[in-house]
Amino acid sequence: MRIEYDPEVMDGADFYRFLTSVVVPRPIAWVSTVTPDEGIANLAPHSFFSIASTDPPVVGFTSIGRKDTLRNIEATGEFVLNFSSESLLELINATAITFPRSVSEFETAGVEREASRCVRPPRVAVSPVVLECRSHTTLRLGNSTLIFGQVVHAVVDKDYIVDGRPSVELLRPLTKLGGDEWGTLGEVLHLRGIHHEEPDMPRERDAD
Repeated sequence: MRIEYDPEVMDGADFYRFLTSVVVPRPIAWVSTVTPDEGIANLAPHSFFSIASTDPPVVGFTSIGRKDTLRNIEATGEFVLNFSSESLLELINATAITFPRSVSEFETAGVEREASRCVRPPRVAVSPVVLECRSHTTLRLGNSTLIFGQVVHAVVDKDYIVDGRPSVELLRPLTKLGGDEWGTLGEVLHLRGIHHEEPDMPRERDAD
């Protein structure tokens, strides 16, 4: 027996819980921004995060509601995406608390920062990969805003590079699941993609 879910009649919070339990795992954008005037550094995780374009390199994440991250990006046009590794779970969770805009999560959670090269918001010093971004486009969808940022600079700790690229098995990405559930990497499967022109692919018979 299947259970039907109708977003038109369900409470929005209930359907949110359903969606975030089935669209899993979700990578976490650990976003740092600064307030436009005082330069107070904000840091918050956002679990609706993906690549939007590769040329130009554009990444996107969603802010549900008008949170400090969104307001800071709208005001300054800059943000930093810090990679969320399994070992950083406690720090990431500590920065998910809703503080007043005048309070820096770097300070309250004890997160070490370092200066970015191309943008004003600081990087998380212990994050193995960071993407410095300038705002590209924002799109309002209902109660949420999709934020696209063009990557203007990236940096990775050299200890995480294997065969010329960052190794997922060393990065140990942390993901968000449903409710208060978090996900870790688990087993990595290797399967080479097949292209239609390869000779070992089965071919359709020629028409008679």
